[in-house]
Amino acid sequence: MLIDAHCHVWRIGENDCRWPGRDLAVIHRDFGLDDLRAAGGPDGVVLVQSQPSARDTAWLLEVAESDPLVLGVVGWADLAAPDAVEAILALAGNARLKGLRPMLQDLEDDWILSPAVAPAIAAIVEAGLAFDALVRPRHLPALLTLVRRWQDLRVVIDHGGKPTIGEGVMHPWRDDIAALAAEPGVFCKLSGLLTEAGDTPTAQALAPYVAHLLEAFGAERLMWGGDWPVLNLAGDYAGWRRMCEAWVPPDRRAALFGETARRFYRL
Repeated sequence: MLIDAHCHVWRIGENDCRWPGRDLAVIHRDFGLDDLRAAGGPDGVVLVQSQPSARDTAWLLEVAESDPLVLGVVGWADLAAPDAVEAILALAGNARLKGLRPMLQDLEDDWILSPAVAPAIAAIVEAGLAFDALVRPRHLPALLTLVRRWQDLRVVIDHGGKPTIGEGVMHPWRDDIAALAAEPGVFCKLSGLLTEAGDTPTAQALAPYVAHLLEAFGAERLMWGGDWPVLNLAGDYAGWRRMCEAWVPPDRRAALFGETARRFYRL
């Protein structure tokens, strides 16, 4: 069973959808699950929030209720809000919600370590939810501190931590990823890398980064994601899947393309 651990849907101008803008013409339109099916989609998906909005999360849960393709939802909550704990526990009452993603890539490097956020992290742990870390390489040291501080927090690093593939830079991303992979509660997504490759979204450009992720996490803690439809900015769904299959030994594909996501997200 092919499980895509990272997909998006959106309706431009609805459910607080303000991204993508018109500057990203390829993906500036509505995308739904039938579009994913038409692209050669998987047997099951984890829908991930694309807007920092409670309304977007509520809508994703409605989509999940109406379509059996959706195995789980990773939503959003304002972790620094005064009512964050209550909001998180209320969301966790919906069995379709599997995790939360605060979109750290646009926040200060150490925002997640703020004392104001600590009650929300405790609530995520209490509720048994996963934590999707949408980060850039500059956030990885703070993420490591978070993981060591909250050892019961189940963390998955989205898009391999967004290495700067387009510039051919490996360090310090390489060492920071290795340090995080040494923590047994940390998982990672093999997703979103084509759009980090700049003008050269090729297998050759991605290969050393993917090799490091496979070495660091193994297929047992690495899960495949399409990052569709953002993927359309740099490639296509079937091509990305074929590219990743070529990197993974046949005996490890069942884990990377399904079993790891099922186990991590408790699907």
